[in-house]
Amino acid sequence: MRKLCCHLTLSLFICAVVLLSQAIAQEPQVAPEADANPGVAASSQLTLPAAAIIDILRSRPELIVEVKQVAAQSLQAAGTDIRDDSITDEMLFREINTNADVRKQLTSWLWTRGYVSADDLQRYAENEIPEVKVPVASTSGNVTDIDTAAAPMNSGDLNATVKPNATLQGRKAPARQRERNSEPTTADSAQHDPNQPDTGGLVHQPTPLNLLALRDLYTQVPEQSSSLRRFGSDAFLHHGMDPAELPTDLPAGNDYVLGPGDLVQLTLWGGISQTLSRPVDAEGRLVLPEAGPIGVSGLTLAQAQGAAENALRPQFREIHVQLSLARVRTIRVYVVGDVQRPGAYDVSSLSTTLNALYAAGGPTAVGSLRIVRHYRNSKLIHEVDLYDFLLHGMRDDPVLLQAGDTVLVPPAGRQVTVAGMVRRPAIYELRQEQTLDDVIGLAGGLLVSASTASIRLERVHAFASRSTESVEIPNPADLAALRTSLEAVPISDGDRIFVAPVLPYSERAVYVEGHVVRPGKFAYRDEMLITDVLHSYADLLPEPADRAEIIRLRPPDYRPETIEFNLGEAMIGNTHIRLQPFDTIRVLGRYELDAPKVTIQGEVLRPGSYPMSADLTVAQLVRLAGGFKRSALLDHADLTSYEVQNGSSVAGHRTTVEIGRAVVDADTAADVKLKPGDVLTIHQISGWNDIGASVTLSGEVAYPGTYGVQQGERLSSVLRRAGGFRDTAYPTGALLTRLQVRDFQDKSRDELIRQIETTSAATKISPTVSGSDQAAMLQLVMQQQEQVLQRLKTQPATGRLVIKISPDVAQWQNTPADIELRAGDVLEIPKRPGFVLVTGQVYNSAAITYTPGKDAAWYLRRSGGPTEMASKKEIFIIRANGSVVGRDSTEWFGNEVLRTKLDPGDVLVVPQKIIGGSVLWRNLLATAQFMSSFAITAKVAGF
Repeated sequence: MRKLCCHLTLSLFICAVVLLSQAIAQEPQVAPEADANPGVAASSQLTLPAAAIIDILRSRPELIVEVKQVAAQSLQAAGTDIRDDSITDEMLFREINTNADVRKQLTSWLWTRGYVSADDLQRYAENEIPEVKVPVASTSGNVTDIDTAAAPMNSGDLNATVKPNATLQGRKAPARQRERNSEPTTADSAQHDPNQPDTGGLVHQPTPLNLLALRDLYTQVPEQSSSLRRFGSDAFLHHGMDPAELPTDLPAGNDYVLGPGDLVQLTLWGGISQTLSRPVDAEGRLVLPEAGPIGVSGLTLAQAQGAAENALRPQFREIHVQLSLARVRTIRVYVVGDVQRPGAYDVSSLSTTLNALYAAGGPTAVGSLRIVRHYRNSKLIHEVDLYDFLLHGMRDDPVLLQAGDTVLVPPAGRQVTVAGMVRRPAIYELRQEQTLDDVIGLAGGLLVSASTASIRLERVHAFASRSTESVEIPNPADLAALRTSLEAVPISDGDRIFVAPVLPYSERAVYVEGHVVRPGKFAYRDEMLITDVLHSYADLLPEPADRAEIIRLRPPDYRPETIEFNLGEAMIGNTHIRLQPFDTIRVLGRYELDAPKVTIQGEVLRPGSYPMSADLTVAQLVRLAGGFKRSALLDHADLTSYEVQNGSSVAGHRTTVEIGRAVVDADTAADVKLKPGDVLTIHQISGWNDIGASVTLSGEVAYPGTYGVQQGERLSSVLRRAGGFRDTAYPTGALLTRLQVRDFQDKSRDELIRQIETTSAATKISPTVSGSDQAAMLQLVMQQQEQVLQRLKTQPATGRLVIKISPDVAQWQNTPADIELRAGDVLEIPKRPGFVLVTGQVYNSAAITYTPGKDAAWYLRRSGGPTEMASKKEIFIIRANGSVVGRDSTEWFGNEVLRTKLDPGDVLVVPQKIIGGSVLWRNLLATAQFMSSFAITAKVAGF
């Protein structure tokens, strides 16, 4: 047996190894370059989920400003007119959560700049991350979690309060992020206080009042800091391209030096016409037809062409030769120093210093962008300033690389940070720049929104201290004087220049809001009046209120105050209120000021509450409500009005309106003017609901079908119209179902189920049960409860109404048994059943052939008698007509239900004995058992 187990184990292990090897063989192999540099296809096909983008923004809050710019571009492309500085944090995160286009654009942006790698994209695509909660600081200082879809999150909150997300702990950071986390501190980050907020645009603080004027005034201009990056740091991103496949930028001219590996194309004409391709072999030779090999290694393309022509001339008369380069050779160069990936690179022989630098990923955060040295052995061949290329598009590296050359990137030199209102805020490396004017020139110059009176320079005094200086501009409006002033300010390593914007609001503006056609900001001029902004009622929406207001911000602290005025008087020029800067004219609609309403109820198409316009009448209100229904009573309607008495109480009174004359006949004498709060009720024609009322007769009647009934028509009348009973009919078991009864039974059943399910355990167990037996008893009670509830829930309500009728209709006509029919009643007359049904806790629940004169005990014995779980005292009989015979409903003393003579179609029910419990619990379960058994009689009627 042990040997057999060992064989089975070995077999299973071999199968597992085979399956694993097949899976590995079928798995697509990924090149190392593709793993490090995701392709364009991966970026275009994969989109980060909202939670992943939010996680990245939480870990790098300085990206929020640039992310808003990307989101604004995406929304503008979709047709939304929005600017990036108007996107709040709440709006940004809502768009990330709900807008797939925004997520796609942000994914492409983050991937292009190296914040996510191909592995990150694939991992996020395979493992959807749940929505994250962003911790923010409450006003009390406590940190709370709120949903990112609705929570505003600015970078200041993130720097101060965000904790690492537990769902991301242990996750591999994106490649570019790991790289940047290891970068040394730059001139910008060295001066940045991490406790200060990092936003880079205008910040609108919450305002106490919802006013555009206050929103403009509640605007701060925070200083950009860590959101700035070193200028040129994005130039060497590969954008999904393999460095080995980077195209060369220079053509192979006549001065190209040939070497082993080059493929040369020879074009011959004259004594012979032929085009040949010949490689330069490892010994530097080029094999010519009929002339043999010649040495070309080290020769330029022009020199090699002359040598080939000289070698072929003795062989061919008047031969002419042209050499061109079909394929360049690969050379190995070395890129060292402060580059992203230092090492040896195989590049094209047409490559220059810039190509080699691209292949190595460009300089690191501490590598220089101003000095790149090209060495050949120990000789310095050339120095390249990358700013010439990045700023002016000028290539300053015409010298081609040769095998064994070295490209060295030394550490960066002096650096300064330029932030604020310049065209390219960034960190710049200095070379020959000495003045503030030179540095601003590197940053692209000042924007028109720059405040030349607010240029601040923060300086680090070497190994000593820091200082903050303001640049004095005597005449900022004079461009020549401005440039002279900037040239007079020297720049040192580590300086930080911040150019503040002009005031973010207009000091000569007024605002209009509310019930107007063109809300917004308007230019202010001296002695300006309200009519200079609102010229006529054409500038207002329909039905403005008479009352309007001006919200004025009083200088010097701009505290708000409200000035009310009459809009109608102002529009005709009777009110002369002179406006001041920052005034807000607020016009309200008529229905915004405690809107007066009237209500119409009853037989109209659209009943409800309606705004009350001037001089509204009952006829106009009926037309607003869509007019009368066909069921409307046009003789009169009720109008209930309310009046305020002495300002302390409300009194109501009702009047009758001749509504038909007022609406149909357009009689103004019958029309009534409405007051606010009036309620108009349109009555229904008497008996309208009985129109189309019908009942259904089925079973053993002469003409079964659907019959229309009149109000008050009785059962005997409809039976006579249906031709009476057939000879096979059994009227005693007639089943009359009514919708109202069914609804009542449903409610009663639901209430009974609720009572049983909510009854406490103490009620279910008898107090006489000892503590040791209570657990077992409770388990039995719960099992019985589940059984009873299951039967009760699966038995639908029948809606049966108990009636007692006989085959002779005249015998019970116009008696209490001749009930009045209702719309929707269904009467089913069964055939005479030949059996009595015995069900419940008996040994053989069955239908037993009816024998005249036999009592219930006789039928019980024929079904095997009651079981041990039967409750003999609670046996009851459900007659074929739906009536019930129970323990207390017989004429005999004691429990003599079993002595009752049974008729065809009767049902003898033996209920289950109820285990334990109080009287309340027993009554609940007994009722449930009876209710679940009552539906059986409806089924018997269909046999």
